[in-house]
Amino acid sequence: MGPDAWLLTPRERGNPATHFGAEHEAGAAWSNGNQVHPLIHGASYFAELVACIGQMQDGDLLLFTDWRGDQDQVLDDAEPATGTVTQLLCAAARRGVQVRGLLWRSHLDMMRFSQKENRRLGELIEAAGGRCLLDMRVRPGGSHHQKFVVLRHPGRPELDVAFVGGIDLCHGRRDDDRHQGDPQALPIAAVYGARPPWHDAQVAIRGPAVGDVEAVFRERWLDPAPLTRNPIHRLRALLDGEDTHACVLPAPLPVPPACGPHTVELLRTYPNRRRGYPFAQQGERSIARSYFKVLRRARDLIYLEDQYLWSRQVAEPFADALAANPALRMIVVVPHWPAEDGRLSMPPSLFGRTQVMEMLDQAGGDRVAVYGPENHAGTPVYVHAKVCVVDDVWAAIGSDNFNLRSWTHDSELSCAVLDQTPDQREPREAGGPGDYPRAYARSLRLQLAREHLDRCDDDDADLCEPLSAFRAFALSAEALDEWYAKGSIGPRPPGRLRPYRGAHLSRMTRLWARPMYQHLYDPDGRPAALRRKNTF
Repeated sequence: MGPDAWLLTPRERGNPATHFGAEHEAGAAWSNGNQVHPLIHGASYFAELVACIGQMQDGDLLLFTDWRGDQDQVLDDAEPATGTVTQLLCAAARRGVQVRGLLWRSHLDMMRFSQKENRRLGELIEAAGGRCLLDMRVRPGGSHHQKFVVLRHPGRPELDVAFVGGIDLCHGRRDDDRHQGDPQALPIAAVYGARPPWHDAQVAIRGPAVGDVEAVFRERWLDPAPLTRNPIHRLRALLDGEDTHACVLPAPLPVPPACGPHTVELLRTYPNRRRGYPFAQQGERSIARSYFKVLRRARDLIYLEDQYLWSRQVAEPFADALAANPALRMIVVVPHWPAEDGRLSMPPSLFGRTQVMEMLDQAGGDRVAVYGPENHAGTPVYVHAKVCVVDDVWAAIGSDNFNLRSWTHDSELSCAVLDQTPDQREPREAGGPGDYPRAYARSLRLQLAREHLDRCDDDDADLCEPLSAFRAFALSAEALDEWYAKGSIGPRPPGRLRPYRGAHLSRMTRLWARPMYQHLYDPDGRPAALRRKNTF
């Protein structure tokens, strides 16, 4: 079965304006011969990032994008000389590495965003000899939400690597599988405590797809539109001497050589922006289009982790798959509570989640199981990961949440992987006729399952088969709930998941929460014609 059964063709991506992927074989929208390694949790990602950047030399190229960057965020306690974001990036720039960054300019800090932090990080990188632009080329109320790093090494292509996913270079992200939280915490809802536990995911990509991630950066960097159209921002940039012009990037290096069995397709969201992006004149919604295609093939198990899981439009392909396939099951891991707990900020979040839960329950009933994690101290873990595995065949990790904002309105980047290596564990059949489980997708799902169920590395034989895995999650959550119901007496049972129960919203609360959710929390960035047809 060819990759086009699961991956989007150039025509299916729906963005003829881009030159992205033009060098792929036979005009494919994906690249073969890659090696992709999941990095679960910020501590794992940051340690590898420090090690890789530490090898960079004069003339190498470092490209990065970020939604939020904190200059003093510690990345690795073991490397005190380059331990913070600023130390790492500025030391590279002083060695002669060409450091180029695109930071979202951000909304105001009074709205609990990152305006001051992103500006400060950019200033420090510029002072060290790098170049960093504050990028607000988005729709009103939108953001650049992509979080990736590209490292290129002229003459040493074996070191080329790209990191893609949902982890920002900022406070709050450096947690590990113990989920005790980042010592440099960001405040979120009080239920998560003073040091919120944080569950997240990134991937390290080696091989030809590194060139694809670099191409994403180059398209954004070379966008001729002003970095911001806000006259106040432009005046401040002028008075502060802010860098507002993209310098010339070095010519692209040859695509890194093949080094593994993974076929990689990069999926993106760009909104339908006034005056358009030159590389996405009507926007791009290949993330959404990919899920619609992939979920039509789902037969056994959809495994999903997400920060939000909002929007009926986003839930529709999942609900359709459940309704069409009576044997299909779905396991969802989300945070128990939104990040915001204010009287005005929490209800719109709960409204968005509630309508999706109702829709999935109607389509799949007891074949859908939704859980929220906690650590061993009983503190809820905030799920920031954006992960989906379908039938142990196709898997994606990215910056995109399962909501309309991520599928249409903000810029996003996701890495979908189709491994050419069959997984040798039983069962050896998955998905539709003629397909089979892939080593990457199954290993990723099992790694996450072992963490949530408190399993050792080799204790997952019962988790390979979809129905058995579904039951194992249910039994673990049931045992933990029962332990709490009995007063938490005796040893805590293994497992960190409890059933997600949501919250009841009164009819009056729904009346005001719904418009806030639709227009502020989860806006629609599609062209008007697609909105009317409700297509992507």
